Amino acid sequence: MYIKIDSQMAGTEYYLRSIERLLIVVQKLCLARTLEEMTKIVLSAVRELTNSDGATFVLLDNDFSYYVDENTIAPLWKGQRFPNHTGIDGWVMQNCQPSIIEDIFNDQRISRAVYQDTYVKSMAMVPIRTDEPIGAIGTYWSQQHQATTEEVKLLQLLADSTAIAMDNLQIYSQLEQQLRDRTTALEKANTFLQKEIQERKGMEAEIRRLSLTDELTGLHNRRGFFLLAEQQLRLAKRLPTAVRGAQSQIHTSLMFFELNGLEEINHTFGSELGEDAILAISRLLKHSFRTSDTLGRISEDEFVVLIQGYELAYEVIQERVETNIAQFNQNQHLPFPITVNIGIQCHNPSQNRSLEDLITLAHLHIYQKK
Repeated sequence: MYIKIDSQMAGTEYYLRSIERLLIVVQKLCLARTLEEMTKIVLSAVRELTNSDGATFVLLDNDFSYYVDENTIAPLWKGQRFPNHTGIDGWVMQNCQPSIIEDIFNDQRISRAVYQDTYVKSMAMVPIRTDEPIGAIGTYWSQQHQATTEEVKLLQLLADSTAIAMDNLQIYSQLEQQLRDRTTALEKANTFLQKEIQERKGMEAEIRRLSLTDELTGLHNRRGFFLLAEQQLRLAKRLPTAVRGAQSQIHTSLMFFELNGLEEINHTFGSELGEDAILAISRLLKHSFRTSDTLGRISEDEFVVLIQGYELAYEVIQERVETNIAQFNQNQHLPFPITVNIGIQCHNPSQNRSLEDLITLAHLHIYQKK
């Protein structure tokens, strides 16, 4: 008893199985992250789908066909370039259509010199992207073989999927490059920040080494105050315009405090109580300002504070200092009241005034108010 097999049904079953296999290949192509990885996936699938003895992956390189990679039983043309108008690969790309050749030596488009030392007897080649091809995929048989319609369709579907995957690979490569560029920029910014930190640490170490602190009050002495305050002014000046805009301007000002009657206190009550008065005003200033403000004693009876903050109400600050002094005097810690003269000078980075100028102007404001 013989069973008659319907060849059309067998062909349909083969094609459906091949489509299922092709879907798996396309998924792998979508995950490929290099051209080398992609060509290996494609060439392995070509041989499997067409049951061939070899496959090549060709890319258009200006006026040449570049054989990027191959999967074959014997070496063919991997790494070689041929003028685009001389080979079947160029014909496929120029005409945007597949080519099926049962006998390579019976086709006028074939160069015998190229194929005579190879195993190739039959071949089929399809363009990678039928609209403006960027390459071609070829498959070869060592025995004469007439490629079927199903085989060519599968080859073309694979080539079209490859074109999409290559476009995605280009986009992915561009995104990777952008990420690398951004990472490099961040690394440079971090390097700059680390350098700034090291410079600041070096400055702080230098300040400690030089003992730029007023021995009596613990505040910065004149030299220490100038070093720190000038650094703060430079940083404020270096801020981008966008940061110093109306909505986020960093306000910087200098307040000058002059202890009244220190010479008379020393003469009447002695230098020890004079020092107590100096200590009292220094403690009151520390209590009245923030730790982020820079305080200094620049002469025997003169104190300065560099203030940085957002929309500072200087009247409030002055009132706070005067209130603290009044409370101190009410407690009668000393046999005389503590009084100070106060001057304020705002800093505008665009005016390029020196710290010495700010101190002088703040001092002058004391007498302008009198």
